[in-house]
Amino acid sequence: MAKLNKDDFIKALKEMNLLEIKELVDAMKEEFGVDPSAVAVAAAPAAAGDAAGDAAPSQVTVSIADAGAAKVAVIKVVKEITGLGLKDAKDIVDANGVVKENIPSAEADEIKAKLEEAGATVEVK
Repeated sequence: MAKLNKDDFIKALKEMNLLEIKELVDAMKEEFGVDPSAVAVAAAPAAAGDAAGDAAPSQVTVSIADAGAAKVAVIKVVKEITGLGLKDAKDIVDANGVVKENIPSAEADEIKAKLEEAGATVEVK
């Protein structure tokens, strides 16, 4: 098997949905005995100090505040955005859950526009 470089790995991560990334993190924990999220949490205070002067956060989370009257349309959009199955997308919409986490603000704006067009009320944090 060819060795992946950093850019190829990041490109592959961008193509994964949240469930696939969670499975990857779990596999990394099992294989290497290291929790990658713990490393990210430890690095966060240092990064926060560097980014303190920025006006807008570089990574945001998009979640549904209310599905609205056109719930089926919202479920279809969530399914399209996340790549999840219909049941998983419905579960996110029913729970007013997180659609995507730690994404660039520009991508969050696009997702928000799609969800609002379908009839949902969206929060970007």
